[in-house]
This record gives sequence, structure tokens and C-alpha cells, in this order.
Amino acid sequence: MPANRFNNFTNYGIGIGLRAPHYDHILTRKPVVDWFEIIFENFMIGGGRPLRILDQILEQYRVVQHGVSMYFGSANRPDREHLRRLKSLVKRTGTPWVSDHLCWGSVDGTYTHDLLPMPYTFEAAKITAQKLRYVRDFLEVPIAVENVSSYAEYHVSEMTEWEFLNEVVERADCGILLDVNNIYVSSQNHNFNPLTYINSVPADRVAQIHIAGHSKFEKFILDTHDHPVLDPVWKLYDRAIQRAGHTATLLEWDDRIPSFQEVHDEALRADRFLADTQLKVAV
Repeated sequence: MPANRFNNFTNYGIGIGLRAPHYDHILTRKPVVDWFEIIFENFMIGGGRPLRILDQILEQYRVVQHGVSMYFGSANRPDREHLRRLKSLVKRTGTPWVSDHLCWGSVDGTYTHDLLPMPYTFEAAKITAQKLRYVRDFLEVPIAVENVSSYAEYHVSEMTEWEFLNEVVERADCGILLDVNNIYVSSQNHNFNPLTYINSVPADRVAQIHIAGHSKFEKFILDTHDHPVLDPVWKLYDRAIQRAGHTATLLEWDDRIPSFQEVHDEALRADRFLADTQLKVAV
């Protein structure tokens, strides 16, 4: 299957999040990993151990940058100093794309440090798309926007979450980082069919996919990233791959982080879906 419009990196297979507990293992044992995803806010500094580690990683591995603080849905304009530092890191890593979340989290310079869901209105989509275009043009690298897990909804919403995502990416002409675990979490919290979401997203805009574990509580499911991927998420991933083709996939494991080998083994479970997709295309 040829690369879709926004996924021109079919040689990027299964990636793992670069996390501090695994630094020594990676640098000393040099495991075979297609690529690492970094949280770029952790490396937007002038020097020190994080950058030394990153440079050592870059000597042997490909790196993709992912963020948690761009807040494309916030009303204020992007901070140019923040973008200048981010662009410097983009040049340092050679990341083929940059991703962050479709959310808001700041007001007038005050940050919540959370990924808050947006009201799904046409006005919000217009403002968000303008911000995405501005950031993309400043960084001079493709942008992919990620759907978030949510635990609240707005009465003013004019469309579904997936319709809003589609509206934003069409207006911004950008890619999608499709987090299938977030789709499942939100579907259970808000009572919609997650397959409807997967089937409604424009497959030609899916640049990357996230998979992760979640936790079920009495009233909500939380996106905890603290254990292996559950079966319903694997089923959604399978459908996403059927639609988007061979797509760079990242396993997120951010709390109660086990050994590198356990994380690596869990990530490689995604290989069977990618292989099945390639086999079906070949046949």
C-alpha cells in the first residue's frame, strides 16, 4: 500500500517513548528499535544531561518529537520564543514531523498543565486551524494533531469529536496523530461507538498512531499509560491500520514504567497488525 498523503515515512515502524529509566539500558545494550519519540518540552534547554543523552541517542536512532504544551486550542497566539527554541530542537533532531494535542490548557499565560477537551464548534475549529498553520509555517516541518481522551463535554458543541477533528485538519491542511486508546477511553466515557470514530477519520491524513493502556474505574475510564494495551484497543488499532495502511506506531507507557524489555515486547505486538496489512496488500 502506498504511503498516504501525510504518511510518507513507511520505513518508520514501531517506536517507543524515550524515558529516563531506560537511558542506561538503551545506551549500553543498544537494542534494535525503529525510532524513539521524545516529549520535546523535556529537551528545550540550553544544555545539561538531557541534551547529552539525546545527542547520544541521535548517534544511533531516529527520533520523532511530540509535545504536551502547545495547546493549539487555546485562544492566545503561540509564544514566539517557545517556537524558536522548539525550532532549534527540530533542527537538532531532524524529526520528520512534530505532533501535539488538539486541546486547550492555558489562559493569558497561565498554564493548567493538562490536556483539556475543546468545545466542538466551527469558531473553535477556525481559530485552532489558524494556530496550527502558524506553527507549521514557523517550524517548517509537517504537523500532526492528536485527539485527546476526555472526561467532560460542552453543551455548546455543534458537532461530534471526530467531526471537529476532521474540520480542524481540513482547515489547517495538517496530519493526524490518531490515538486509538484515547478514542476508546472517550467512547466509554461519552457513550459512542469507537469504530464510528475510526471509520470517520480521513485515512489519508493519519501520519502516526498511538497505542497505550488505560484503567477502568467506577464511573470513568482513565488514560493512565501504566500497563499493557487492552484487547479493545488492539481491535481499534487493527481497524485503523486497515484504513490508513502501514503507519508509524508508538507505544506509550508513562507511569509505573517496567523494564525496557517489557515495554519493547509490548510495542512489538503491533508488528503483527502491520505485517497482516502488508500481506493483504501483497495478495
